[in-house]
Amino acid sequence: MDKKKIILIVVLLLLAVILYFAFSGKKKAPQHVVKTEQVELGCISNSITATGKVEPVTEVEVGTQVSGKIDKIHVDYNEKVKKGQLLAELDRSTLSTSLESAKTDYANALNEYGYYKKVFDRNQALHEKKLISDAEFEEVEFQFMKVTNSLRKAKYEVDRAKTNLGYATITSPINGVVISVEVEEGQTVAASMTTPTLFIIAENLVDMQVVANIDEADIGQVAEGQKVEFTVDAYPNDKFSGVVRQVRLEPTTTSNVVTYEVIVDAKNPDLKLKPGLTANIAVMTLFKDSIITIPSKALKFQMDEKLLPPGMKCAALDPDEIEGATVWVVKDNNWAEQRNVKTGVTNGSRIEVLSGLNEGERVIVSTVEASEMDPSRMAGGADQKSSPFMPKRPGGGPRK
Repeated sequence: MDKKKIILIVVLLLLAVILYFAFSGKKKAPQHVVKTEQVELGCISNSITATGKVEPVTEVEVGTQVSGKIDKIHVDYNEKVKKGQLLAELDRSTLSTSLESAKTDYANALNEYGYYKKVFDRNQALHEKKLISDAEFEEVEFQFMKVTNSLRKAKYEVDRAKTNLGYATITSPINGVVISVEVEEGQTVAASMTTPTLFIIAENLVDMQVVANIDEADIGQVAEGQKVEFTVDAYPNDKFSGVVRQVRLEPTTTSNVVTYEVIVDAKNPDLKLKPGLTANIAVMTLFKDSIITIPSKALKFQMDEKLLPPGMKCAALDPDEIEGATVWVVKDNNWAEQRNVKTGVTNGSRIEVLSGLNEGERVIVSTVEASEMDPSRMAGGADQKSSPFMPKRPGGGPRK
């Protein structure tokens, strides 16, 4: 082979290599599709969670104001009682003895009073006739006043002994159910600085309450009248409902965590809720139903003409026409327009639209490369219909 042919072959090979690298380095510009979501009629809600304790609305601790031995208990756990019903009796022997002693002291004081009353009346008459000196009369008067006070004190001791004897009979202060019996027959109770608890009575177990602890970061969203849903571990498949009755102002600090007590009224017609159960509550701080909603991300979408699908046209508002929030609305397969909207409440993911959109319209939420679009999401995910801006195959359908 001559030298010229060799040189020609080498040049052709070099040219082929150069062309290969030149054209293989150029990638086809990616095509984009527009993701849209439908304007829907629905609800927007938001809630905060906390834990609490189920308690009766009215719970009374029945105690005794006198010390003594429990002689007889007349009720048991879970027993229904009426106001004034006998619950228990204390041993009356000591109290009866105290009453008899007080009556004896009163009788003695009464006799002494009668004697000194006669002496006082006699000396008073003599003093008025100037037959005794002032000093003598004053001494008699002083003695009479002293005896009078002693009589009053003796009468007070009798009344107190009678009252204490009455305290030996323990009765129910309300209509309700006995949920706790704290003593046994024969037990001695001592009423000193505090009244010992003998029974705990719940007035009504049909109307219960949940005392929940709400974190300081969430308490500002809680208000009286808000709806509450909660569950208890005893019935994990049941949901109970209630209403916020009171938001208490007193804070509780535990391990540097500040919480506030919130009282939730809850109906308990089946008596499933028992005192002391732990409730996991959700306070509905926001709930609006039958309103026009769109995804919040539709308000953040910024149109970039470089990322538009082939053949797509769009019309933006003039800067002077923009009033607050705007969205891009798909009008047909190749047209979208920017539109002013007035918004309302939001839960973060969706936002209420007060004006500017109609139910059934579609708003643009983002643009993505066609290769990244998940066909399953296009069919049944966030985008319930295929995007009108999906590149078409020659056959007419969207490109796979």
